[in-house]
Amino acid sequence: MPRRLVSLAVPLVLVALIAVACGAASTSTPASGSSTLDPSTFALEVGTVDLYVGDPQRVQFGVYSSSSEGGIQLVTFGQIGLRLTGPSAESAQATARYIAAPGTAATGASPVLSDPGVARGVYQLDGVSFDAPGIWSADVTVELTGGTLQLSTQFQVNEHPTYPAPGDRAPATDTLTMDPDAPAQAIDSRAQDGDPVPDPELHAISIAQALKRDEPVLVVFATPVYCVSQFCGPVTDAVQQLADEHPDLATYIHVEIWRNHEKSVVNAGAAEWLLRQTDLFEPWLYLIGADGRIVDRWMPLFDPDEVLAELESLPTG
Repeated sequence: MPRRLVSLAVPLVLVALIAVACGAASTSTPASGSSTLDPSTFALEVGTVDLYVGDPQRVQFGVYSSSSEGGIQLVTFGQIGLRLTGPSAESAQATARYIAAPGTAATGASPVLSDPGVARGVYQLDGVSFDAPGIWSADVTVELTGGTLQLSTQFQVNEHPTYPAPGDRAPATDTLTMDPDAPAQAIDSRAQDGDPVPDPELHAISIAQALKRDEPVLVVFATPVYCVSQFCGPVTDAVQQLADEHPDLATYIHVEIWRNHEKSVVNAGAAEWLLRQTDLFEPWLYLIGADGRIVDRWMPLFDPDEVLAELESLPTG
C-alpha cells in the first residue's frame, strides 16, 4: 500500500478533510455575538506539523470561510489574537502576525476576507515553547467587517520531533541533481511535456555533496505542480530568488517530492527526510549550518526576510 502525501495549507478546507481521514485530533468550533457573519462557515486550522515539547517553535494557523455562496475565502492581513491552552488547562495569550505566500499580496492593516487568487497565507505565532505533550487547543479572535469572530481548534504536541529538527545532524542524502538519466519531472514536477527544469541551479549538487563543502545549505522540499496548498511553487520560487540575490551565503537546493506522481512513488531523497510516518507533509524549508547541523526549519510558509536574516548571521565555514 503506497504512502500518502499531504500538502498542508490553502485551501485549508481540503486539509481539514484530509486531517480527519488521517485520524488527526482537530476540530473547529466557531461562535460569534451580534454580527452579519455566519460563524458556521468559518474554521481555524493549525498548518504546522511536528510540534513538540521544549524548543521555541513557530506555529502557523489558517482561518478560512467555505460556503456555497462565497466559495472558499481566506482571512488575510493584519494580526489576530490567540490563546493556547495545554493539557493542564493553563493558557497563554499572544498575537500572531500574517505571513503571505511569496508572490501574493501581503499588505493590509487589518484582517479581511480574500479570494485565494488575490491573497493567501497564514498567521504565525513566534517563539512558542510547549511545556507538555498531548492535545492542545487554540482559540482565536478575529475582528472582521461584519463582526467579531471566535474560533477554536485542537492539535497534537509530541514529546520529541518526528522529522529532522534544529540541533539534529542533517541527513547526508543523495538527492537528485541534473543527471540526464533522471526523469525531468522527478527533478522538478514543473518539467512536464518536454519543458526544461525551471530551477537547474537548485539541482546542481545533492544535499550529501553540499554538506561536504562545510558551508550553510538552504533546502526546500516542495512539489510545485501537485501541491494542494498552492504554497509549493511560491516557496520554491522564493528560494530561487534568494539564491539569485545572495549566492555567496549558502548552497541552495530544491528537492522535488514525487518521482512518479501517478504511481505514488516518492523521491528517495524526500523520503529520507520526510517520510517518517504514514503521511508525508510539505512544503518544508530547512536551514543547515556549516557544521552540518540543522539550524532552523519552516513549515508550511516562511518570511523570506526572516530567512535572509538568519542566513546572514551564520558563519560560512
